[in-house]
Amino acid sequence: MKKVFIDGSAGTTGLRIHERLSERKDIELITLSDDKRKDALYRKEAINSADIAFLCLPDDAAREAVSFIENDTTVVIDTSTAHRTDESWAYGFPELSEKHLKRIKSSHRIAVPGCHASGFIALIYPLIEKGVVSPDSAFSCFSLTGYSGGGKKMIGEYESDERDALLSAPRIYGLTQQHKHLKEMKAVTGISDFPVFVPVVGDFYSGMAVTVPLFGKDINGSIDDIRKIYKEKYNWGMVGFKDSFDQGGFLSAASFSFKDTMTVGVYGNEERMTLEAVYDNLGKGASGAAIECLNIVLGLAPSYGLQE
Repeated sequence: MKKVFIDGSAGTTGLRIHERLSERKDIELITLSDDKRKDALYRKEAINSADIAFLCLPDDAAREAVSFIENDTTVVIDTSTAHRTDESWAYGFPELSEKHLKRIKSSHRIAVPGCHASGFIALIYPLIEKGVVSPDSAFSCFSLTGYSGGGKKMIGEYESDERDALLSAPRIYGLTQQHKHLKEMKAVTGISDFPVFVPVVGDFYSGMAVTVPLFGKDINGSIDDIRKIYKEKYNWGMVGFKDSFDQGGFLSAASFSFKDTMTVGVYGNEERMTLEAVYDNLGKGASGAAIECLNIVLGLAPSYGLQE
């Protein structure tokens, strides 16, 4: 039985990981009492005694946690932004390639992808890989997420009895084009420039829909070529392709709420098309992806204990 410690288990992602793992018989959870869970001495002891440590922390705290490790056995699965573009860390998106899968299997340092970034990367990576779009293209990305992506503070704002009336409408943010996921989106796909990124938070708890628009004149192939690439790429794990997954002409960002899968597809025509990825920001966009990495480290099916 493997010992697992969740550093930051009181946060949104940490709580969901804890809920999932507490039901498993192959895992022994190392827990700290409320008066010890923020104490560096006790955290250090717990991390070093764990076979696998999840980091569900702000970036600086995640880096500090890694510095606590004094052995060469503890596997770290970090859900923060801190190590996602660090080449010495495995990038925790196994469906992208055999190389990504092998690195996750063998690495002691795994960075879980960001929620918005997961959709953009799932859509663009295989097209760059196959030469259908140029890495020098000018990309844009629109991403609609549930408010749970903002953590406890934002959840509290949306679920308050005295909440601001403005919260009833979708809100665009990241207005300075400096969103923390941009570095990851560029680095992992290999595109030349950051995409124009428009994240939007809506008045629903969880779910995510990521859209990347393309002009037919900017691709080397057809819309059916893109469908074929996705179908061949995403035929295992927690990501799949569907020709159509809208609801009567509408595509809901809440379609996969509380699930750990992602579905990708293409809509439009040969002149103008949109690449679509729909999933749960707390599932394949966070805790589900983290547990998928854990399963791979343990030699289990990626979907073990997850909601498909």
